[in-house]
Amino acid sequence: MLCKRIIPCLDVKDGRVVKGTNFVNLIDAGSPVELADRYSKEGADELVFLDITASAEKRKTLVGLVKDVAKAIRIPFTVGGGISELHDIELLLKAGADKISLNSSIVKNPELITKASRQFGSQAVVAAIDVKFNGSDYKVYIKGGREKTDLIAMEWCRRVTELGAGEILLTSMDRDGTKEGYDLKFLKELSSVVSVPVIASGGAGKKEDFLRAFKEADVDACLAASLFHFNILPIKELKNYLKENGIAVRI
Repeated sequence: MLCKRIIPCLDVKDGRVVKGTNFVNLIDAGSPVELADRYSKEGADELVFLDITASAEKRKTLVGLVKDVAKAIRIPFTVGGGISELHDIELLLKAGADKISLNSSIVKNPELITKASRQFGSQAVVAAIDVKFNGSDYKVYIKGGREKTDLIAMEWCRRVTELGAGEILLTSMDRDGTKEGYDLKFLKELSSVVSVPVIASGGAGKKEDFLRAFKEADVDACLAASLFHFNILPIKELKNYLKENGIAVRI
């Protein structure tokens, strides 16, 4: 049985980790390098680093900062933000990233998924999808949640896997920062229609939220930010709780 993963997320703006609610009202949460080092030592399974304003500001991810984070950790490391071509991916993988996360760029240029998976392997390509419920259906948003698209979320999730993405990082914008729990309804359907691992993001507020995501939605990993950044829920405590409740995790 594959172990379920716990993944802290570093949302980076202007070289600092930030956290907000519903993608707005950002507050400072600390140094990316210091937090990465802490999570690596505390037992996180992986780390996600997202340069959240790179696409909106039409610039590249901060490669120097990625290098510094990579040097500080001993766990797999996914990087996203401002990646629009194969050269960007190559630079980040050489800087120490194990995977790259593609979001806005693949909506504009879906072929980038296929080209990236062929050149670097599908295991290195994560499709990051930000979704929001719009009354009748879930729609996909890009540019750090600033721009709505016409894409229906579930259809887009299916398509990115067909194009070659090896993993989906699914963030509920409605739940982001609310601590009201993951969007289990959407995640459960998603896990049943795609064959690649699914990472749940947006809404974790307590240990039970992680347990429900693993048991009820059958996701492969749970991502959280403020719970970990502000020491509300230590990773070791969370993993012990999950293990006690029948979830296979690395302790």
